[in-house]
Amino acid sequence: ILTNMELKEIFVYNLKYYRKKENVSQEKLAELTGLHQTYISDIERGIRNPSLKTIEKISIGLHIEAYKLFINNIESTGDK
Repeated sequence: ILTNMELKEIFVYNLKYYRKKENVSQEKLAELTGLHQTYISDIERGIRNPSLKTIEKISIGLHIEAYKLFINNIESTGDK
């Protein structure tokens, strides 16, 4: 069973992973989503907790299904 912190860590890891995979800067992702770059940065640093609507905007901006932001790929890649 995952704790909230573990789920948050998985989300943050995947957000950074998919953003970099798409070669999108925080600034560009902010443009694509209509969010502020500082807010994207705060999410990636674990300071802010995005709403479901914000997660949907991010997934659209990254061209992925939202659920992929919550799949635990950290162990399989060896990253943390």
